[in-house]
Amino acid sequence: MKTSFCLSLFLLGTAMAPAENWNQFRGPTGMGVAEGVVPTEWSNASVAWKVELPGQGQSSAVNWGPKLFVTAASKDGGTRSLLCLDKDNGKILWQRDLATKQKEALHKMNSWATPSPVTDGERVIAFFGPAGIHCYDMNGKKQWSKNLGDFPGGWGIAASPIIADNQVIQNCDATGPSRLVSLDKRTGKVLWETKRNDKPRGGWSTPILIKTKKGSQLILNGEDGAKGYDPVKGKELWFCQSFNGRGSPVPFHAHGLVYVVNGKPGDLYVVNPNGAKGNVTKTHMAWHAKRNGGRDLPSPSVIGDYALVTAMSGVITCYDAKSGKTHWVDRLDGAFSGSPLVANGLYYVQNEAGVTYVVRPNGKALEIVSSNDLGASDEEIFRATLSPIDGKVYTRSQSTLYCLKGEG
Repeated sequence: MKTSFCLSLFLLGTAMAPAENWNQFRGPTGMGVAEGVVPTEWSNASVAWKVELPGQGQSSAVNWGPKLFVTAASKDGGTRSLLCLDKDNGKILWQRDLATKQKEALHKMNSWATPSPVTDGERVIAFFGPAGIHCYDMNGKKQWSKNLGDFPGGWGIAASPIIADNQVIQNCDATGPSRLVSLDKRTGKVLWETKRNDKPRGGWSTPILIKTKKGSQLILNGEDGAKGYDPVKGKELWFCQSFNGRGSPVPFHAHGLVYVVNGKPGDLYVVNPNGAKGNVTKTHMAWHAKRNGGRDLPSPSVIGDYALVTAMSGVITCYDAKSGKTHWVDRLDGAFSGSPLVANGLYYVQNEAGVTYVVRPNGKALEIVSSNDLGASDEEIFRATLSPIDGKVYTRSQSTLYCLKGEG
């Protein structure tokens, strides 16, 4: 009862968290939803500052108060780094380097520093797969470290840690044996571990914490489909089979439903998690709809009555969020790896060249509010997600972190 009460307080605190604290991958909700006003227009002239990072990576910036946190890794993967920067000027306040001999194989689109850190204002935690998960206080003093396994396979890791009450929860999907792990955020002690299906390829999705009519659930995508878990004890509650493999995009929770895309080409599908138990593929799938454009790496988003999904190829589709009816299909220029941001009732999605499209959802046709080029070099690749913090937008290429003040 005490744990459930604390978790309820956590959910309330998350919902009321100050907008400037973008404390984990894709913000407090884990779904890229921003409170407050976020700029809709920027250009090269809007770059308040940019800083070359001491290494490469694809993690997104997170913050608490005046401090930004991001990760990087040396080109050979032998050093993984957690960086703390001043969000107002990009100055590196402290850097903690972790030497490792665990140089896991990578897919050409991955990096050795892809998971984003997470912070609760007292500690900041970074996950580096076989190089371990590491906790520091806000001044960079080591609190604990934990080895979570070897993570075999040729794809690398990408799942970010999240904090729920006193827990750090980490998706430990890998090629072969996989599991979901909860650690005490103060000590690193394992609180629970839940076995997941063995993976032929691996797993890269980050869990989200949602509130349903019958209590809180952890939702995690995977190669076989989406699952719901009890966040207190880690018990698997339900499973809904996907239409194809990979399962890397993070689901979205809206209208009491969970919106999921597969990773490989396959239908968008929607699950009702309320009262779901066991295999709910036939009983709790509210609807599913054809996807266009090939593979999906960006996550789905829901804004009011509209669900939007952008494929890696740039094909963007707008669905009716409650029925699955396809309103329109169009294309944005470029390749897309990072997940979208929802702010101001608009949909923001950045391509790999660093150009961000701001789209106004409607049921008639693609309406681009702005197309924003920050003036990156041709060599830069953007696969992180946008981080809206205190009226500015932060983004990073493989090796450069940008702060954008916006023009509108």
